[in-house]
Amino acid sequence: MTTITFRSDADVDRALEALTAGGRDRSQAVREAILSAWRLEESERLEAEARELADDADDRAEARAVLADMESMRAW
Repeated sequence: MTTITFRSDADVDRALEALTAGGRDRSQAVREAILSAWRLEESERLEAEARELADDADDRAEARAVLADMESMRAW
């Protein structure tokens, strides 16, 4: 486990006070904030990748070809 030290500013201090007002531990609030930021970045990265694939005409053509091949294998 890593210990992190950082300098906050007035906005961060206010946010941390709000996040810990209900009794939440400061360390827990910081951990949750870091994980939330990471999840948001991952989500944005995956969305960008999906948009890139959706805009790829060759990839869409390949997907249609695979679906057509799979359709011919249907038992019913």
